[in-house]
Amino acid sequence: MTQAEMTAQAASKDGFIAALDQSGGSTPKALKLYGVDESAWSNDEEMFALIHDMRARIIKSPAFTGDKVMGAILFERTMDGDIDGTPTAQYLWEKCGVVPFLKVDKGLADAEDGVKLMKPMPDLDALLTRAVSKGVFGTKMRSVIDAANPKGIAANVAQQFAVGKQILAHGLVPILEPEVTITIEDKAEAEDILLAEIAKNLDDVPAGKQIMLKLSLPTKPNQYKSLIDDPRVMRVVALSGGYSREEANAKLAQNTDMIASFSRALTEGLSANQSDDDFNATLATTIGSIFEASRAG
Repeated sequence: MTQAEMTAQAASKDGFIAALDQSGGSTPKALKLYGVDESAWSNDEEMFALIHDMRARIIKSPAFTGDKVMGAILFERTMDGDIDGTPTAQYLWEKCGVVPFLKVDKGLADAEDGVKLMKPMPDLDALLTRAVSKGVFGTKMRSVIDAANPKGIAANVAQQFAVGKQILAHGLVPILEPEVTITIEDKAEAEDILLAEIAKNLDDVPAGKQIMLKLSLPTKPNQYKSLIDDPRVMRVVALSGGYSREEANAKLAQNTDMIASFSRALTEGLSANQSDDDFNATLATTIGSIFEASRAG
């Protein structure tokens, strides 16, 4: 019954998705914001052990439960790790009631036609097989849109859907994330092109299957309402994209039935040096505010 329960929660439960999936490139920055300087590690293994400790501390916090946190996106090494001897994805669902997702992309290719596509993923099938064996429900993969370039956006969305079908074939629910950079001049125009391309590609979703979408908070409120209402779309979630938590929450509240999937905005204000009481209190306040913004829309 677990799969059905996870599906019901992912599709309709109030809450938001916690993005705990910083990869190699963004980990030093995430650790620094958490108060852990680069002098604290001497190689990648030590660095990833420190970020795993940070994520485990968040996951074990009393506020981190399915009451307000609908799901969590894990980095591959986090999925492969344990929390108190239990594999992370299993711990999330069984102990916290939080649906586990896995980041599967290998980073961004060089910019072309105003977008950055995803790098090739030759080992994706093996990774997806492993994810299924570990109890993961779905996946997430990110590409970037830096300009309202129709050719580039079409290629970006087509790639997301092509890999999404590969993921669906493993019985996992893919979160497609074609992120529009929030600082570009032609953001609203890019979002119009993006909406049209997603609508077009939805026709390729196999019958009886659903995808999820993770999109930048749009310039126009309810820009993506037609996608939220589409039966082939399980959920549309928002990324904070560099907005402060306060800004992101305010924008999110303007979008009906869109929920949050925040990373930096989730960990804002957390520090390795905080006592457990302070850490848990800060995280509880953050989770509460993101939850309310997700529900307000």
